[in-house]
Amino acid sequence: MVAAVLLVLPGVAAATLTIQFTGTPAPWAKTTGHDALWLGHAWVDGRKNAADLKELAVRLRKTGIKDVYVHSGPFEYDGTLPAAKHPAAEDFLKRWRAELPKVRVSAWLGQKVDGGLDLDDPATRQRVLDSVSGAMTLGFDGVHYNFEPIGSGDTEFLDLLTRTRPIVGGGLLSTSTPQIEPFPLTRPAVRAVLGHDKYWSPEYFKEVAALTDQVAIMTYDSGLPSELLYGGHVVRQGGLALELVPPEKTVLVGAPAYHDHNVPWVDAAESVATAAEGARLALTAYGKPRERFGLALYVDFAATAEDWAEYERFWSRP
Repeated sequence: MVAAVLLVLPGVAAATLTIQFTGTPAPWAKTTGHDALWLGHAWVDGRKNAADLKELAVRLRKTGIKDVYVHSGPFEYDGTLPAAKHPAAEDFLKRWRAELPKVRVSAWLGQKVDGGLDLDDPATRQRVLDSVSGAMTLGFDGVHYNFEPIGSGDTEFLDLLTRTRPIVGGGLLSTSTPQIEPFPLTRPAVRAVLGHDKYWSPEYFKEVAALTDQVAIMTYDSGLPSELLYGGHVVRQGGLALELVPPEKTVLVGAPAYHDHNVPWVDAAESVATAAEGARLALTAYGKPRERFGLALYVDFAATAEDWAEYERFWSRP
């Protein structure tokens, strides 16, 4: 009986995802100007210059991107963040505000937490908070956390978010998140294989969302072997998030603007176009417009002209 269940459940899940990636999105299901983009480290270490920024600004002015997360870390394993990690940050921020004053810039900060930075250690968390305070004094509009892998139910991460709020003040507190458990028992089954959580429980995802202004679901590296399954997966992730996160918070669906998944079939299955179509179908199923819902493109230095064209065709101006 157990063997039969293990064989049947994946088939049921695959059928469900395939069915979800069907239908026609509503005309209103598209960008509302609350999209985001992850930016690489070259913008704050001096490799990118004013001409590079002007070129990017021309592109972004045609989009619904309201937030960018510029990689300004990572933290050292003890939670410190040496200024040498982002020597050109202040100059970058000045140039950015001259070119794109309406687009917020958050410091993208994080580290590996499996054998790297120990968020369970109170002293390490305090050093992380001190580092965030230092980053905010440079002029960033907020902070975007990206610690991996954070397990579902991790109370130390909730403590960090709670204590980050007064440091950010009226700025943006944002975090990337793992995917939400798509079906019951998916999380423990996958955890048993990987040795860590790939998914968060809906309850924990809701807790994290309540402590932040914005959650960006890393809806890529799904491991799914086809466009239909990946599209259905995005629909499901977007639909769950829309139900779990209140309207005053921003929900972002991660869109894979990169092409080195290291697994050939995932490269073929995942795309900006499919993520955008899945997000539109999720919004349509939600049944009404949602202003604070968008795509988050990962990542600027890997995005191709085709990726940007897909963003415009399938999300910005479908």
